[in-house]
Amino acid sequence: MIVVSDTSVITNLVQIDQLTLLKDLFGSIVIPQKVYDELTKVPKQIDLIERLNWIEVKQISDRSHFDNLLKTLDPGEAEAIVLAIELEADALLIDEKKGRKIAEEYGIIITGLLGILIIAKSENLIIEVKPILDKLIFETGFRINPKLYQDILKKVDE
Repeated sequence: MIVVSDTSVITNLVQIDQLTLLKDLFGSIVIPQKVYDELTKVPKQIDLIERLNWIEVKQISDRSHFDNLLKTLDPGEAEAIVLAIELEADALLIDEKKGRKIAEEYGIIITGLLGILIIAKSENLIIEVKPILDKLIFETGFRINPKLYQDILKKVDE
């Protein structure tokens, strides 16, 4: 299974000490160079990201496609979408609304942090979603619509 990730999913999971969920769910993930660059801007993340042999950094080859996507997306999102297309990825991990919409237009299967938490609970990797969601909201500033928050808890029977 090939799973490409944008920056925000990884960053948020690092902040709440849940990054290993990605390894447990997918075995490995692939990130483009721009995502690696964004992740390693935070000094405490440099060591962590470089130690993890299940996160692979790959270069994109279609620079013109990347340049075109840069008109509406940040560099990490643009490269993640291009890389997902080039690798014919099984999924793209991305949270930003605009990036998700564009990825879907290319036929890329997407999920975000909330989807990962739902899957993790269904796979018995976490016991409850609510404490993790609350930690995201109150400790990292993760924004979630109150209705979506309730819908997710309902979906996972919490």
